[in-house]
Amino acid sequence: MDWLYSLFVEHSALQAVVILSLISAIGLGLGKLRLGGISLGVTFVFFIGILAGHLGFSIDPMMLTYAESFGLVIFVYALGLQVGPGFFSSFRQGGVQLNMLATGVVLLGTLLAVLGSYTLDISLPDAMGILCGATTNTPALGAAQQTLKQLGMDASTPALGCAVTYPLGVVGVILGILLMRKLLVRPEDLLEQDKTADNKTFIAAFQVRNPGIFNKTVREIAEISLQKFVISRLWRNGTVSIPTSDTEIMQDDRLLIITAEKDAPALTMLFGEQEDTDWNKKDIDWNAIDSQLISQRIVVTRPELNGKKLGSLQLRRHYGINISRVYRSGVQLLPTANLTLQLGDRLTVVGEAPSVHNVEKVLGNAIKSLKEPNLVAVFVGIVLGLALGAVPFSIPGISIPVKLGLAGGPIIVGILIGTFGPRLHMITYTTRSANLMLRSLGLALYLACLGLDAGASFFETVFRPEGLLWIAVGFGLTIIPVILMGIFSFRAMKLDFGSTCGMLCGSMANPMALNYANDTLPGDNPSVAYATVYPLCMFLRVIIAQVVLMSLLG
Repeated sequence: MDWLYSLFVEHSALQAVVILSLISAIGLGLGKLRLGGISLGVTFVFFIGILAGHLGFSIDPMMLTYAESFGLVIFVYALGLQVGPGFFSSFRQGGVQLNMLATGVVLLGTLLAVLGSYTLDISLPDAMGILCGATTNTPALGAAQQTLKQLGMDASTPALGCAVTYPLGVVGVILGILLMRKLLVRPEDLLEQDKTADNKTFIAAFQVRNPGIFNKTVREIAEISLQKFVISRLWRNGTVSIPTSDTEIMQDDRLLIITAEKDAPALTMLFGEQEDTDWNKKDIDWNAIDSQLISQRIVVTRPELNGKKLGSLQLRRHYGINISRVYRSGVQLLPTANLTLQLGDRLTVVGEAPSVHNVEKVLGNAIKSLKEPNLVAVFVGIVLGLALGAVPFSIPGISIPVKLGLAGGPIIVGILIGTFGPRLHMITYTTRSANLMLRSLGLALYLACLGLDAGASFFETVFRPEGLLWIAVGFGLTIIPVILMGIFSFRAMKLDFGSTCGMLCGSMANPMALNYANDTLPGDNPSVAYATVYPLCMFLRVIIAQVVLMSLLG
């Protein structure tokens, strides 16, 4: 049985891989379980690591440090790549207000943590760990630990604070939403106010019966219509064609139109009659509708198209095709001329086969370049991120230079490369599954090490008055900013309740609470608001954790 002892107990590189893999596998498996519709996901790895540490399992300290650091770097860099394309655009189109409110949540929670440290006799490192758990933010915890190591202080205690407050951090946001809904929200406030309705697609067929548009061109009809629409196909006298802006619409023409569902009644009045056929089913074979045209989904892979308006390409005029739908991150968008393209957008192109193939060359459609991970960009980005993290910055009022460290440097470089990389002809795009794989792998590795290191003294900390105080403080750091900023957003700023909930979930980095909001509220406003504020808040929490420790302990 010596081989079994060496595999699980005797410190070695092999034993470290086995222990961390087992912790991650068990944690990820249990993380899929749902209790009341809530699951902890990859975070369950943290608690399995704590249990393993409590039971006496350990790995070589050098291996632990390496695996924890490497996992953290992979996670935050991949996170930066993911949020990068939307980071700067989140400040446009109403995003400023949402981000300012979310920043208020971040700053209020940080202020309360610092005040709690001084008034309740909790050390500042412990208070930062409690704050990280209360806001379910493990990247900020990593940043705080790296800062403490830089200051030559014990970096293990924040992990204990994070561990004891994390579960209530997950639940606290949901409880805050429930409380606001019970006390503040009227039934009419929950009516769907979907800000993305202008871009969500709905397909319908219309028979032209309105004499007012007979012999008018598509351009002229669009000018008199307040609704946005795209004519995908036109059937006339048994033939099908792709209409251009100069095509005249005749009596009894049959039009296949893409628009927003809320605009369908108005377009029925405009064109005359809407058919009963359901064109929005997922199993429709568009190529079988007619033999003259084909429908093909083409992926935007040419970096020079990133950020360009769809109308500026003039694809319909040059190639006689039509773009009926645009898919981005699983969401269908209405292909208006003002739609800004992003690398990885999937365009449904309708037209004759030769024309569609020509458009394919224009857009790129180099799917292999997207499916095959560009590891050069990943490793170069990690090196640049670590280099940036090692650069000392002097901040007035702080006695020693501040370093962004393993968490701050990679996430900033990830954001910058994810945003500007395509403009510099760097292929930084990864599929959602590939990015999720990198993030999950790095986070699981980091959490397994974190839990294993904290597990030895975890239960001693929890089951004593100090641990109970930490739990109470952590719950306060979760619920107080959520309630106060939620009321301010909903009542004072007149933000709809769905967007308020999404903003709160994004500012607290709480996807579990977002799932609850999506399941119980109509429309996509929670998801839109979450995506708008998440990049900035994630960045702020990572940086603020370091600045607070440096300024007050340095």
